[in-house]
Amino acid sequence: MRSGTGRAAARLLAAAAGAALLAGCGIRTTSVPVDAGAAPSRAACSVDGTPSQTRPGVPLRVYLVCGSQLEAVERRSALPEQRLGGARAATASALLMELQFEPSEAERAAGFSTAVKGPLVASGGRAGDPKEALRLSRQPEDLAPVALAQIVCTFAESAAGGPGRTVLLGGPGDYPLQRYRCTEQLKDRPDGAAPTVAATPPPGT
Repeated sequence: MRSGTGRAAARLLAAAAGAALLAGCGIRTTSVPVDAGAAPSRAACSVDGTPSQTRPGVPLRVYLVCGSQLEAVERRSALPEQRLGGARAATASALLMELQFEPSEAERAAGFSTAVKGPLVASGGRAGDPKEALRLSRQPEDLAPVALAQIVCTFAESAAGGPGRTVLLGGPGDYPLQRYRCTEQLKDRPDGAAPTVAATPPPGT
């Protein structure tokens, strides 16, 4: 018959062997539950509230980048309403200025960024250009694809745009004007080439 001391030693050896087997299987023993927390969430791509009322001007919409796509964001223009409502070039200038601003703290928290970098300005067409033409201080095709996509969709869906969600754009050089169209595909994949259509609008538009 084993003594009490012998039985105690046997139990200790058995416990040590069990712990070694668990360690060999890569399992850590613990006496308390482990809570790793919630899985990280994706960017919201949505800013709560309305455009800041502290800036003068009127609300307008620009397209920023969020999650590799284009999403609309409401802003307020630094230009007064009468200038935005009258001239296409003034509207385009205000929108392009907004696109170059760094996103606000709330926009950054929601996952927004912009690929449009300055200096970049917009103006009306030159002599001989169609009346709806806009010219940038750099050739549109020289811009990063995402930046051009932001500009095209922002202009095309505003008073600066033309028929069929398009915008007629040129640069400072003598290259032909191009009519760019804002499509859902462009919003989903702004890193691709912005689609172009015939530069001359269809009759009756």
